[in-house]
Amino acid sequence: MATQKLTIQKIADLAQVSKATVSRVLNDYPHISDEVKARVLKIVHETGYRRNHIARTLASSRSNMIGLVIPSDAQSVFTDPYFPTLTQGITYTAKRNEQTLALFLCESEEEGGETIASILSNGLLDGIIITADYKDYAFEKQLLAGNVPFVFIGRPFDTVCSPYIDTDNQAGGELATAYLIEQGYQRIAIIGSDKNTSGDDRYIGYQRALEKHGRALDESLVVFGDYSMESGAQRMEDLLPAKPDAVFITSDAMALGAIRTLHRHNLRVPEDIAIVGFDDLSPALQADPQLTTIRQPIGDVGSLAVETLLEIIRNPERPPRQIALPVELIVRASA
Repeated sequence: MATQKLTIQKIADLAQVSKATVSRVLNDYPHISDEVKARVLKIVHETGYRRNHIARTLASSRSNMIGLVIPSDAQSVFTDPYFPTLTQGITYTAKRNEQTLALFLCESEEEGGETIASILSNGLLDGIIITADYKDYAFEKQLLAGNVPFVFIGRPFDTVCSPYIDTDNQAGGELATAYLIEQGYQRIAIIGSDKNTSGDDRYIGYQRALEKHGRALDESLVVFGDYSMESGAQRMEDLLPAKPDAVFITSDAMALGAIRTLHRHNLRVPEDIAIVGFDDLSPALQADPQLTTIRQPIGDVGSLAVETLLEIIRNPERPPRQIALPVELIVRASA
């Protein structure tokens, strides 16, 4: 059968259902029986039918375009391995759902506010995914006041009304610190970050592990960076006078910078100072020694953010979905 001559009506006739049912199946509406859905999709697959994108957009008043807003500069986005892993999950799932993805990078709060205001006013996007990078960026209130569906990646500062997909950062911080305690280390430091809620939560996990194991918090063993390799190197330098024997570092990038500092001081990892990171991105395997770290499912976070956004677009009245995916300790040579 010639693909170009097929219509939704023809698919409906072949599947012995109504035209409306075919449309609902193709647009992934809920409340359709598995049997009917399978029958329609079988016909679609066998005939090679492709939906007319323009006609579908006009009929549904949707553009089938979603935006990804990253409040960060281009250098950070394209050099930090976190973002390529995240966007790979987002892009794959957007493509699978026939969504076009538009990327917006914002180097300041002012630029981010202007970008979101433009998105909210021009009506070109069906929804927005935004990474919750900085606590002091007031994008959440701006988005709540608009009429475009959105999902945060990372827990935003105010979680009452906003949907978000995150990883269980508190559990990860506790898991990393408890592992170091159980290995017998006594002066366990942290290189954290106070720039966003993920940093806050990983620090809370660190504190929680110390408390559960009867350890007092030593402020001389607490420093904060910005998730970059450079800040990890500098903060490790700052920690050395406090003589830690282990450090939980809340990103792999900072951990690599810290290891570089230790090598410069002729200190061995883990014999002199043990290191546990957070992320389990590809650089963790390139470290010398290979990095013990907390694995977070970054690609899954991106994929689930797209799926959640599309659910909101289809069912705008549903309560906000707030999900924290589990993390895992990956033991290698650094601790």
